Amino acid sequence: MAIFEGAGVALITPMNADGSVNYEKLDEILEMQIEGGTDAIISCGTTGEASTLSEEEHVNCIKFTCEKVAGRIPVIAGTGSNSTATAIELTKDAEKCGADGLLVVTPYYNKSTQNGLKAHFSAIAKETKLPMLMYNIPGRTGVKIEAETAVSLWKEVDNIVGVKDATGDLSETAKVLSLSDGGVDVYSGNDDIVVPLMSLGGKGVISVLSNVIPKETHDMVAACLAGDYATAAKLQLKFYDLIKALFIEVNPIPVKKAMNLMGLDVGGLRLPLTEMEDKNAKILADEMAKIGIKLA
Repeated sequence: MAIFEGAGVALITPMNADGSVNYEKLDEILEMQIEGGTDAIISCGTTGEASTLSEEEHVNCIKFTCEKVAGRIPVIAGTGSNSTATAIELTKDAEKCGADGLLVVTPYYNKSTQNGLKAHFSAIAKETKLPMLMYNIPGRTGVKIEAETAVSLWKEVDNIVGVKDATGDLSETAKVLSLSDGGVDVYSGNDDIVVPLMSLGGKGVISVLSNVIPKETHDMVAACLAGDYATAAKLQLKFYDLIKALFIEVNPIPVKKAMNLMGLDVGGLRLPLTEMEDKNAKILADEMAKIGIKLA
């Protein structure tokens, strides 16, 4: 059984003015997501600035999220690292915190071989009972999980159940699903191709867009799951320009800006990420206004 089906949010991590994690605001946005129909919370992924959280902050964010969500929807903890040993420790901690599943990114910078990826993911999976999604995002990590590698791991390791596919390559998605006879749980990691990916058999999305419009993102994915691809396609195209604006600078710079423009006061970013350029912020604000998002 899949960890979840539908629209999962790749949740931002709100910050106080001094750069510390704002747990009061985190509580608020968790409730906003659940109220909006979001089907799963993904804590401490790329959008959550996990790479600049200390290990203590990382674990505390996962623990806080699990406690506040309290079983209402699944919580999937980002526990990846370029160090296998660190990823194992984060994974063990996430399981103790009550996470329902794991999202483990390919080891960045190291540029593992495919055999290295097999060893990395297998070693992590053996240290937990939680179901694991592999996160395939070569544009950020410098290494790609080949379709054959993903399917091999899915076949050989019981609790490796799926992939967050942020390759942007639908042919590769189709290959994974073909080689596994649809057995691998595939989630779109790109908000602009959710509907076509789900038409191939994907289970849903792990979404940046959902931070801004959770209900609409949920509705788009729910339409796919109901087989109503005409409705889903209309929503996908309606939000296309907003999605592009949310990635006009590196994620999560624009999505945090968007949430602040909405008056959610989620704070700033940790270096080396910096505030959005004014010209890009205007493009983002204009696209938000076009679809009726109220700006503060």
